[in-house]
Amino acid sequence: MERDSRKIVQRLLADGFVLVAVKGSHHKFRKGGMVVIVPHPKKDLPNGTARSIARMAGWE
Repeated sequence: MERDSRKIVQRLLADGFVLVAVKGSHHKFRKGGMVVIVPHPKKDLPNGTARSIARMAGWE
């Protein structure tokens, strides 16, 4: 599971997600009805946060 926010953002964009908003360090991506929020930039996200992002993006 990827924990680097830069690589997570790249994967989201490659999967068709679109950046819709930025508030502070949180980037909000949307694809259809799915919304994913990524704290960025952050080198090592906690395991639970990375897992939650993967679940929201439909990777798990």
